[in-house]
Amino acid sequence: MEYKKVILPAAKNIALVAHDNKKQDIVAWCKKHRADLAGHTLYATGTTGLIIEKETGLPINKLISGPLGGDQQVGSLITEGKIDFLIFLWDPFEPMPHDPDVKALLRIAAVWNIPIACNQISADFLVASPLFNAECERGVPDYESYMAKRAQLPTSV
Repeated sequence: MEYKKVILPAAKNIALVAHDNKKQDIVAWCKKHRADLAGHTLYATGTTGLIIEKETGLPINKLISGPLGGDQQVGSLITEGKIDFLIFLWDPFEPMPHDPDVKALLRIAAVWNIPIACNQISADFLVASPLFNAECERGVPDYESYMAKRAQLPTSV
């Protein structure tokens, strides 16, 4: 896969996802960083979005619940270039019936080279970075180049 450079904007689109046992943790984290988050566009899956919005007053673009496909919805937004950053507080002690969706979301975030935090301290480090509120360059898969090469391949009859 070839990569191309794109600009990660100063005002980012941030997805907030949390498993049930981590919802209060993500709310506490959002309260702690409310001023920093206010300058960005926030998305969240299902109940997580409702709780964050109610508890912090931050406007949240609410997606569907994770187990009902919300994790995949976030992944789709990442591939479309509509999510720049992922805070995903997952519970390593609780097996999830939608574990394949969780793994797929983390894989897509890695493929599309977006910052990911899976616990509060890594999320703190990312927010503390000077890049959090600044433009920066990142490499992403060059899908157009990939498709152009695929179109040139001979087809089987």
